[in-house]
Amino acid sequence: MSDEEKDVGFEVKPSSAREPEEDRPKTGTSSVISDDDEIHQEQDATQQAPQLHPIASRSSAVSRTPTVIPRRERRGLLAHLCLIPEVSNPYEYSRKIKWTITFFVALAAMAAPTGSAIILPALNDIAADLDTTLTITNMSVAFYMLAMAIFPLWWSSFSETLGRRTIYLSSFVLFILWGILSAVANNISMLIVMRVLSGGASASVQAVGGGTIADIWEVKERGRAMGIFYLGPLCGPLIAPIVGGALAQGLGWRSTQWFLVIYGAVVWLSICFMLPETLRRTKNVAAEAEKEAAKKTDDPLAGSNTAEEVEAAAGGLEKPATNTAAQPSLQRVSTRQSVQRTTTKWLLVVRRCFIDPLRIILYLRFPAIFFVVSYATIAFACLYVLNISIETTFSHQPYGFSTVIVGLLYIPNSLGYMVTSIFGGRWIDSIMRREAVRKNRVDPVTGKLQFRPEDRMRENAWLGAALFPAALVWYGWTAQKGVFWLCPMIANFFFGIGSMLIFAMATTMLTEFMPKKASNGIALNNFVRNIFSCVGSVVAQPLISAIGNGWLFTGLAVISFVWGSTCIWAMMKFGERMRKGMDGHKAFS
Repeated sequence: MSDEEKDVGFEVKPSSAREPEEDRPKTGTSSVISDDDEIHQEQDATQQAPQLHPIASRSSAVSRTPTVIPRRERRGLLAHLCLIPEVSNPYEYSRKIKWTITFFVALAAMAAPTGSAIILPALNDIAADLDTTLTITNMSVAFYMLAMAIFPLWWSSFSETLGRRTIYLSSFVLFILWGILSAVANNISMLIVMRVLSGGASASVQAVGGGTIADIWEVKERGRAMGIFYLGPLCGPLIAPIVGGALAQGLGWRSTQWFLVIYGAVVWLSICFMLPETLRRTKNVAAEAEKEAAKKTDDPLAGSNTAEEVEAAAGGLEKPATNTAAQPSLQRVSTRQSVQRTTTKWLLVVRRCFIDPLRIILYLRFPAIFFVVSYATIAFACLYVLNISIETTFSHQPYGFSTVIVGLLYIPNSLGYMVTSIFGGRWIDSIMRREAVRKNRVDPVTGKLQFRPEDRMRENAWLGAALFPAALVWYGWTAQKGVFWLCPMIANFFFGIGSMLIFAMATTMLTEFMPKKASNGIALNNFVRNIFSCVGSVVAQPLISAIGNGWLFTGLAVISFVWGSTCIWAMMKFGERMRKGMDGHKAFS
């Protein structure tokens, strides 16, 4: 046992003492969540209690001694360097370690939104330095968001087979590389391309980070944990414009990209030493593809790994006694089957790695997923229209603020995010528990409360649906009329509160609607919302010039309120029916 394992009270057991993952009893895919669903890893199968939902909260998990994976068997890139050991059941980590992991995942999650927002105060400087227009320069923000929408589909898929840790480390190596090339870009085309790649690399945490939180936190505390995790990506818009404005004014806009390189290196080192693999052990994609390829070729010898298996497979073939003329023909058939099997295997690997991730989009056919994702998407798109508006409006008359001051104007909405992240998650968890008590939903076996994902969308959702559209109207007309700057900034604070209520609620609900594919659900959410935020970043400047802030944000507020209210009403009235239609569906198994 290593020193760090002794210090945290872990128990190390050899792999032979642990029950193989594939031999453990499988749980269902129902979205009903029990209040006590501890996994008894070493209990005899004949004495096991009935298995409940895999995302259920484990009230006693934290009091048990975690079973540490031996160092030589730990998964993930450079796993032997991690100071926090991998355990067989991540729910059994102590609260201290869970919060440590949550902190470093949130730190990594800041990278993508920081990269998006850090150049907002410097857009005019970039346009002047690279001899282009402000509209074209805005493309570096818009396409960055587009990359954040698309790339997580593959990061999420890869993480389900390669593990979370490997994805984090490899993606941040790419983030550092593309950041260096962005910093030395000598024309707007190179800058846009490098920032697209940089945004795609940093977006890994947008999908995989939520999966990590779902890996380690019980459902009764997951809302609070998800809120703290979201402090990372939502503090990016708070810190980045301030840092970006100061750097751009003092050292030039290129210094903002060097800052991202340094930040990426810090995150990479933090993950390397402080983030163990949390994904439960999964099947090998290549091995599965080989078995499937063997079936497709109808080769009786395919998939046989031992001499006995080969002999048994060949036993049914009649062996000629004297005639050897057919042997070359048999050899040609065997060679052809081998080539066909190998080709089929690699085609299946390519399909599963590069094509199957696109199937995540098909989850939108389920009404519950569609309503949750679309509700969060509208709020996120409004956020990026607002970001562009702040830079455009307050850097020109009648305000005429400097680059540094414009960066400071992004603080109010981010303060709203922080307040809601700290208190909103706990509020949402309490609402979920209250609904379970009110409806007397008790598990007949354990006597514990049963939680349901749709219970998270109650008065908290109505508050968000009313607050952030009202704040948009408030901001739009006060900015349009040139009212004292503090007035629109107060509106932005309330926008931050309302939108964060929606973001945290939507992310948590998706991990619970899709317990076995949590990172896929978050990747889908990121895909849709970042596409709309990309569109918002592109059209914001022309719309502000054409109709002004007042009418633009009034229109967005009306759309947001009408659709948000529709989604909440549908989930409250038909949420249980929608969830039952998803339970047991093969798409979520």
